[in-house]
Amino acid sequence: MKNIYDIIRRPVITEQSMEAVADKKYVFMVDVDANKTEIKAAVEQIFGVKVAKVNTVRMQGKAKRTGAYPVGKRPEYKKAIVTLTADSKTIEFFEGMV
Repeated sequence: MKNIYDIIRRPVITEQSMEAVADKKYVFMVDVDANKTEIKAAVEQIFGVKVAKVNTVRMQGKAKRTGAYPVGKRPEYKKAIVTLTADSKTIEFFEGMV
């Protein structure tokens, strides 16, 4: 069984994701093999909130120029957009950033 801290890798801090915090939507980078139920359980355990919905997006790795012959590649990753219930508290980690 996976550890909950292996499922949730890190939060995604961008302008678009910070605007969604007002709607109680939070974006995290997650393990590529994690499914929606594992992500929901991990967020509920780590932050002590109630999750209403989880959307996932698999992002393809982009080609990266290295300046010479061997073209590099950025890694593929998976994002999860977690929507909290209306009666749930907010995630305190994101409060100072908005």
